[in-house]
Amino acid sequence: MLKRKEFILGAAVGLTFAAAATAGGIIDWPAAGAQEQRAEMRGGLVPASTAGAVLFQPPPGAPNSFADIIDQVSPAVVQIDVTTRVPRPSMRGFPNIPGLPFPFSVPQQPQGEDGEEPMMEGAGSGSGFFISADGFIVTNNHVVANASEITVRLTDDRELTARIVGRDAETDLAVLKVDGGPFPFVEFETSAQPRVGDWVVALGNPFGLGGSATAGIVSARGRDIGEQYVDYIQIDAPINRGNSGGPTFDIYGRVIGVNTAIFSPTGVSVGIGFAIPADTAQRVTQQLMQDGSIQRGYLGVEIGTLTDDYREALGLADDVQGAYVNSTTPGGPAEQGGVQAGDIVVELNGQPVRNNTDLTRRVGQAAPGDTLRLTVLREGGRVQLSVRSGVRPSADELNAQAGDAGGAPRPGQAEAPAGTTIEGLTVAPMTAALRERHSIASGVNGLVITGVTSGSTAATRGFAPGMVIIQADGRAISTAAEFRQAVQRVRESGRPGVLLLVRTPNGNRPVVLELDGDEE
Repeated sequence: MLKRKEFILGAAVGLTFAAAATAGGIIDWPAAGAQEQRAEMRGGLVPASTAGAVLFQPPPGAPNSFADIIDQVSPAVVQIDVTTRVPRPSMRGFPNIPGLPFPFSVPQQPQGEDGEEPMMEGAGSGSGFFISADGFIVTNNHVVANASEITVRLTDDRELTARIVGRDAETDLAVLKVDGGPFPFVEFETSAQPRVGDWVVALGNPFGLGGSATAGIVSARGRDIGEQYVDYIQIDAPINRGNSGGPTFDIYGRVIGVNTAIFSPTGVSVGIGFAIPADTAQRVTQQLMQDGSIQRGYLGVEIGTLTDDYREALGLADDVQGAYVNSTTPGGPAEQGGVQAGDIVVELNGQPVRNNTDLTRRVGQAAPGDTLRLTVLREGGRVQLSVRSGVRPSADELNAQAGDAGGAPRPGQAEAPAGTTIEGLTVAPMTAALRERHSIASGVNGLVITGVTSGSTAATRGFAPGMVIIQADGRAISTAAEFRQAVQRVRESGRPGVLLLVRTPNGNRPVVLELDGDEE
């Protein structure tokens, strides 16, 4: 489970120090010179006589200490305390409390004006760091997203009120501003890329304890943890709740990342942390400082991964990479530029597209209005297209656009015609009656599935009446004959399955239908 927003939740942290106790005895702390006692504990092994000359001798390649680095950069790291507005618990009642002869309960809180849910103040904390002498601070978006008040505590214990300059939920970055200065600051390192195995130091405010430092190494690069616009650096320097938004430094004191998430089954560090790389953080924060928001390029396509199954079904070479276009947004830039469902985008502006994530990130880096030159695979050939980038809508707007185009049959209506059965799917050409019966949008065309043979391969793949086959073997179809021809083409080529692009209640989905025996 990835823990991110949980970093800052909780208004207080309690520390309990357990005292050691003995029954009628004493605790004996070994003296620094207890050579003989240590030798016994080590099974007779005695350290070399030269070991006493230094307090600590690191292994080759390791720094003697991180102290100089921390002294250099820690003044730029700040603690961020936020006040938020959260829903008030209803407090309908409590279970019986031991020792009381009656149930203990509290009246339910009344609703606010106009039936609004009653609110209460909450508190949280995180980390951040100065990137300019005049008071600009970088942190995570989730640290300050719902803040009504933000206080920044410096290493010299000064407390300053901060305001939000801009936030970007897509990369989980935010920029704050405090007045005053000059402040000590650090800079992003974008020219020297960290390698796996390089030392790193993380500074921040874990569990509200204030300035704390941890050290480790870069464990991996280019981690994809489900975010569209970030390839994360994985580190094993312990980061915990409250470290969010703090910097990750290399051994030269250069900022190589912004701590933002951990992978943990317990909610605390297990040695798998993730930082936003410096090049991404710098690009986003600079735009937030200039404009207060981020505008990203937009194609208007729903895309998926080009899997091995799809490649095999289409007869493509194993090394073909790209992004499979499930659907295009009606009236969107891609549709206007000639992109079609079923296209495979293999190049963007002359550079290969590795997968759907690669395409999303590179389109997002384009400025609205830029011309995007696409190379797509379509019906066995390569097609060159030019698309004028739009402005990517917000997440809420994108969700609103994704309306269902299919649905279950309406009760009480006449059964659909039987149609023709091919590979376990009974299909019929689109008609007004079928469109109405299955709530199929007017812009969706193809072959309507009216039945699925029990026990067939198609039945195990999740096909259902009301779905629409838009394409078979990379070609648009609208009749049973075209579907049969596509299946025959695939059989003759020796491929084990036919790739279908199917309209479902959840949008277009590519499905490989493994072919049964002889064609029906």
